[in-house]
Amino acid sequence: MSGDDGTRGNNDYGKKAFKRSRSHFADRITADGRDGWPVEAGRYRLVVSRACPWASRALVSRRLLGLEDALSLAVADPVQDDRSWRFTLDPDGRDPVLGIRYLSEAYDRRETGYPGGVSVPAIVDVPSGALVTNDYQQITLDLATEWTELHRPGAPDLYPRALREEIDEVMAGVYEDVNNGVYRAGFATGQEEYETACAGVFRRLEQLTPRLERQRYLVGDTITEADIRLFTTLVRFDAVYHGHFKCNRWKLTENPVLWAYVRDLFQTPGFGDTVDFDHIKRHYYQVHTGINPTGIVPMGPDLTGWLTPHHRQELGGRPFGDGTPPEPVRADEEVPVRGRP
Repeated sequence: MSGDDGTRGNNDYGKKAFKRSRSHFADRITADGRDGWPVEAGRYRLVVSRACPWASRALVSRRLLGLEDALSLAVADPVQDDRSWRFTLDPDGRDPVLGIRYLSEAYDRRETGYPGGVSVPAIVDVPSGALVTNDYQQITLDLATEWTELHRPGAPDLYPRALREEIDEVMAGVYEDVNNGVYRAGFATGQEEYETACAGVFRRLEQLTPRLERQRYLVGDTITEADIRLFTTLVRFDAVYHGHFKCNRWKLTENPVLWAYVRDLFQTPGFGDTVDFDHIKRHYYQVHTGINPTGIVPMGPDLTGWLTPHHRQELGGRPFGDGTPPEPVRADEEVPVRGRP
């Protein structure tokens, strides 16, 4: 992840308040190639962990936009070692396209001796094997707006120009209090610090509840980038943030509006079919030894509720706007049975 449990030496969370690192490699892959990286089918490889909410944004966007053939996918082991993200899920422990054992090798090819953390999502230039970007905030926006020539027919507009100001405003609050807030609560080393962060998480969720009670999606009547960013935190909430990160004022399943909203998205093609609960739980509970020194992974929660009716369609809205759902998940990218409801 970016600046926390995706970094080298990730088991020592320090003696001060948690602060997320800024993305060090912020080059952009654009239609005009102005940063030296033009959009080009087959040239780049997206490296993710299905455990990571920041990487999960890119997984959802890639699926919704139909970029599977244009942007290949590497999935890292959810359990890291002292060199961070590794490709031990692949034969011989190497990514079959990049030929590397650790994502850090792509970072080193970009900047030798780079002292920072190794985070996902990351996009790597296949010909050179060098990292292009780890800017988790910008990657999905560029997939939506710069990769349009490679989008599938019927791809939704995830960042519609007319709604961008409102989307940005909603996303800023969600990022500060929810996406990042759960981490500030979970990695807090003092009671006051923890209580401030935890209170912020639930204050923001409670502010979002009436909004989502009257409308199906966060902004407008279709799925946008704002929904993707909220979804990737909410889908992990009861499994890891409620217990592991002590965000336990209430469970998501105890908020009827948010629980129905996130189930609606989960059951929408492109969302739930990218989620691996096994990877999520094993990463958080086994990697964060400063929080969970035993490494025991809890058996729950029960996942069957994710597939129950949500009735959100009664609010109207069109998930894909004038577009269509993505094709079924390709066989080589399906989440194993153990990781899904």
